Amino acid sequence: METYARITGWGKYLPSRVLTNDDLSKMLDTSDEWIRTRTGIRERRIAADDETASTMATPASRRALEVAGLSPEDLDLIIVATCTPDGIFPSCASLLQNALGATKAAAFDVNAACSGFVYALVTGCQFIQSGAYQNVLVVGSEVYSRIMDWEDRSTCVLFGDGAGAVVLQADDRPTGPMSFVLGSDGSFSNILYVPGPAGARTNHNGHYCLRMAGPEVFRAAVQIMSGSAKKVVSLAGLGISDVDLFIPHQANERLIAAASRALGLPSEKVFINVGRYGNTSAASIPIALCEAVEEDRVHDGDRLVMVGFGGGLSWGAVVLQWGIREDGGFAARVPIAQVNSLR
Repeated sequence: METYARITGWGKYLPSRVLTNDDLSKMLDTSDEWIRTRTGIRERRIAADDETASTMATPASRRALEVAGLSPEDLDLIIVATCTPDGIFPSCASLLQNALGATKAAAFDVNAACSGFVYALVTGCQFIQSGAYQNVLVVGSEVYSRIMDWEDRSTCVLFGDGAGAVVLQADDRPTGPMSFVLGSDGSFSNILYVPGPAGARTNHNGHYCLRMAGPEVFRAAVQIMSGSAKKVVSLAGLGISDVDLFIPHQANERLIAAASRALGLPSEKVFINVGRYGNTSAASIPIALCEAVEEDRVHDGDRLVMVGFGGGLSWGAVVLQWGIREDGGFAARVPIAQVNSLR
């Protein structure tokens, strides 16, 4: 009997501090209008001094476990997608495991920048579909405020902090991911990166800050996000019209709009919350998923497409069936074990 990976729990956490565009205009040569017209972002959340990727992941994970009706001791595996971990090691996932009291769970991090949650979700599904594990916690958690150059208005206005989590459980009914695409092109690594203490690139005034060639990243993101979405939908044996909700990485409202147009998706089928939180990197898709559920935008049997794009350059897309369809299964389901790039 085939085993499926079903999302049974979800949760999010956003820091309490709100940094508005007007706040930024007092720090930089910018304005609310300048930021909103270029990005759609109105405000973002900033972690407190004592908050980290692991501490933000903890309440998001507890909420996801509560929704799933599981205790931390039920978990077999914890995967945290982050590129802003508490330290080089131990992993953020290990710190989260301890905070939750998930004494039976293995734990590791995934770093694929803003694509990280999709990579982690697909990885968690593989462990379940192989029969190795029954209950897997997948988290995206980021504190980008710690890697911002707060004098660079082209980058610091874009990002925020937050965490989102989902619980995956084994199920014998057709549900969960239908197909996925993962990809990377390291030849573009110089257009979006953060130098580090073990690397060759120099830092900025003693601090390792995000560096981005905005126009180049925008062009690549539109092409790759729309292309990977088309590819993953085709692999699932579906057409774009079969997609019930598109949940893209929340990088920039203009970018999401351009990718949606390229796909031919109407606005009512696209979920956007970037205006409230900015780009929270690997946390953006699970936070958006949680809010889509809270706003009753997701129903049993719906087919969701989630697409991430980030430094690497990396990208990932997945077609996910939410819950159980009334007809009892998929239309032309493609095994998730099939990995594909855009090439």
